[in-house]
Amino acid sequence: MFVLSIIKDTVGVHPSNFGVPPEQALSNELNKKYANRVLHDVGLCICVFDLSEVGEGKIRYGDGFLWYKVIFRLVVFRPFPSEVILAKVKSSDENGIRLTVGFFDDLYIPLIYLPEPSAFDPNERSHFWLPNSQAKTSHEMLDSPTSDRMYVDAGEVVRVRVEADEFYDDEPGPPKALEGVQQAQNEGKRTPYTIICSIAESGLGPTSWWKDAAVEAVDEG
Repeated sequence: MFVLSIIKDTVGVHPSNFGVPPEQALSNELNKKYANRVLHDVGLCICVFDLSEVGEGKIRYGDGFLWYKVIFRLVVFRPFPSEVILAKVKSSDENGIRLTVGFFDDLYIPLIYLPEPSAFDPNERSHFWLPNSQAKTSHEMLDSPTSDRMYVDAGEVVRVRVEADEFYDDEPGPPKALEGVQQAQNEGKRTPYTIICSIAESGLGPTSWWKDAAVEAVDEG
């Protein structure tokens, strides 16, 4: 789930921090710059792990800062494909389920990675699974008895498998125009980093689904 990434950067220390030990001052500045920031093709930065190399500080003309060339290791959140992690259901809609791990809310389970057969209940605003059902359509599944449905409710802890991650670089630029008329961008701004997850296999999904199964396995053993 967490990895160490090696980063190179040039960091300035303000004159007011000259009395602080250089490594501490540099770590503070690096955390201000990188913490909770998404680096493209790297992941979500958490904090500085350590400083590998620190060059000699040099003062540039005009600003008074002491500038250092630094190589450091950064703790990064980036689960690898096929890794199984625990998350919590944040919300659900017709397109799938959104998850959170507390500090990161852009994990998604699309419809193709839900167990089959599954359907979305608009009244409960939750997806549900019908194990051992022969239902093929959403209409048939929504006609099933509520007692047969296994819901994925908001707030539930779920075990998911990471399928892929996606980075999106929202490059700055002038507003786009079409035939001389400026077109408003109605679509919402895309998140820079999303993780696609699955609960389509045995053992995945709300942890409550599998507690009884674990007890039965122990009893049979």
